[in-house]
Amino acid sequence: MMPVMRALSVLGLVAMSLVLSGCLVRTAANVVTAPVRVVSKGVDLATTSQSEADEARGREIRRREERLGKLEREYREQSEDCEDGKRSACEDARETYAEIQELLPTIPVDPERD
Repeated sequence: MMPVMRALSVLGLVAMSLVLSGCLVRTAANVVTAPVRVVSKGVDLATTSQSEADEARGREIRRREERLGKLEREYREQSEDCEDGKRSACEDARETYAEIQELLPTIPVDPERD
């Protein structure tokens, strides 16, 4: 009975060593490739592709165009109130007009709209 137990324990050790060696190889491979993955991820995060830059620029331009539209509506309302004799609306209209004038040069001209 003793030789059978010994054979089973040896067989178990061989099986365990095969399983563990696979784990060790996988772990070693992960350790070796980890710095490469970290560096490539860092480069991806640090660099912006041209398409990402274009998308960001487009979002910023749309944000300015929306702001300009809102200012123009406010200016129109303030001007009407100013014409109706409301002095505070006249001052508000002047301030809104100044903000419009600051914003206009930052919005590119669309050649199709001209």
